[in-house]
Amino acid sequence: MNFLAHFHLASPDKGLITGGLEGDYFKGPLRGELPLDFERGIKLHRAIDAYTDRHALVQQLRRKFPPNLRRYAGILIDLSFDHYLSLHWSRFSDIPLADFNTSTYRTLRDYEAYLSDGARIMLAHLQEHDTLNLYLIWETVPTTAKRIGQRFKRYNPFIDIDRGLSPLKGPLENTFLNFYPQLQSYAEAQVKLL
Repeated sequence: MNFLAHFHLASPDKGLITGGLEGDYFKGPLRGELPLDFERGIKLHRAIDAYTDRHALVQQLRRKFPPNLRRYAGILIDLSFDHYLSLHWSRFSDIPLADFNTSTYRTLRDYEAYLSDGARIMLAHLQEHDTLNLYLIWETVPTTAKRIGQRFKRYNPFIDIDRGLSPLKGPLENTFLNFYPQLQSYAEAQVKLL
């Protein structure tokens, strides 16, 4: 799952939302160095990622990717799922998407002082480009993938990603719609255990 899904699954708890962002940047074991709510958010983030990666529907979807993209399928699925969450938002939330995104940005700004440098940089990027709202547009998926691909040392495997990804839109959307309700139930159960 990418940012929007992590924030949605952590909502409305502000600490869990902030930990949902930090979850991509804080590495290693949690030892009480961060505020408890942030650590809970990081734990939730990690649990969501692990559940998603091992879920049968997601594994089946990975096998539909062309061989040259299969290695990167996790990244592309995460980005695509945020797009489909945006498109089908009203199925999963009573709060309008734009209102949810505005509230999420506000929460992250309120807790910015507690974020790591990497998470702070990402927050600035998310706000500057209004990425959470841009996921309504499919083009955000390949554009974001190309930007991520620039970080790879050898070459950017996402230069012409739309050609490889566009034929998978149907399977991506169908898998998302079948998988996300299961993920919501899982995340709700995990929050109670944190």
